[in-house]
Amino acid sequence: MKTTYEESVKVFKAFCDEKRLRILELLCDGEKCACVLLDQLDLGQSGLSYHMKILVESGIVESRQEGKWTHYKISEKGSTYALALLKELTTPNTVVEENNCCK
Repeated sequence: MKTTYEESVKVFKAFCDEKRLRILELLCDGEKCACVLLDQLDLGQSGLSYHMKILVESGIVESRQEGKWTHYKISEKGSTYALALLKELTTPNTVVEENNCCK
């Protein structure tokens, strides 16, 4: 899996805020309406929108509109991608170069 740094940054940015981690924790129980998230978080409407925009742009969360409310859930595809990305970035290369300058 080869990715651009820009794609990777979006994923990791989604995980680097405690409010977004709390949102993900709430979404682990299933899809939630923004109104429910607002009731369970110490955030206003604009704050929630800001964090949800980051989570949706990362691909980790999906959204759908129903009437005036937006509903959010964890994306299975986004979650799988984030796990694969972390594994790719943290797995040491096993190819040994013959012309290694540090021999």
